[in-house]
Amino acid sequence: MFVSSEDSTPSFKGFTLILPAVSVGNVGQLAADLIISTLNMPRVGHFHTDCLVPMAGNNPYSGGGGSGGGAEQLSTNAEVYSHSDLRLAVLQIRTPVLQTKVKSFRKLLVSWIKSSGFSRTVLLSSSHAHHRDDQQLHGTALRYLLSPALQDAEKSLKELGWTELERVCAFPGINDSEKRLYIPGGGVTKGLYTDCCTECVPLAVVLLFCSEGDNVPDTFTLTNHLNDWLHLLEKTPQGSTPWRVPSSWRLLFGSGIPPLLF
Repeated sequence: MFVSSEDSTPSFKGFTLILPAVSVGNVGQLAADLIISTLNMPRVGHFHTDCLVPMAGNNPYSGGGGSGGGAEQLSTNAEVYSHSDLRLAVLQIRTPVLQTKVKSFRKLLVSWIKSSGFSRTVLLSSSHAHHRDDQQLHGTALRYLLSPALQDAEKSLKELGWTELERVCAFPGINDSEKRLYIPGGGVTKGLYTDCCTECVPLAVVLLFCSEGDNVPDTFTLTNHLNDWLHLLEKTPQGSTPWRVPSSWRLLFGSGIPPLLF
């Protein structure tokens, strides 16, 4: 359930919701970090649920303005940030969903999205690059999916040159006519998309094929594509987008090798 940071619950009616899937390379989560940090989005609440691995830590955006504050500010596994001028909310999910609670978590998310009145929801995700079939090797690594309730966005995505995620053969070499949606490494992506289709929730899945490793370049690629669609930030005269890396990324690969080892 959503717990507000203020005495009154904020209104999200007509807002766009962005949330990540815990997926390959944590690309969606890093992209959410980048958006929150750059837009100085203040925290407006958190999700209280037993479906996620518990976590508590320091503020990952300390010194970053509205979403910053002191490093001593407590952060949890699922927090909501908001930007009222852009009518934008970001649900940052920092830990994996417990395997026995996946369906419950999806049901909780869909229920909150519907009750909050979001105009559309964007799920940032990723999928294993080495699982692509031949048709998915063409073009860029970016793919999208739209639920039936958000099909009116398809024209604008096609104009941007985006490619819809291809269905793959369910039984390669045996029955090539039967296709299925296949998102290996995508976490809750497929299940949440299916739920939103059933519940008539306007959902867009924006995902990138990638591999585990240094996924910072993949993160910038995903957020740049997202910005082309949602226009969150104006580009510089040179054509780049001025994303601001959060302070917590300094420890993205650990704190370094202790010199005393040598």
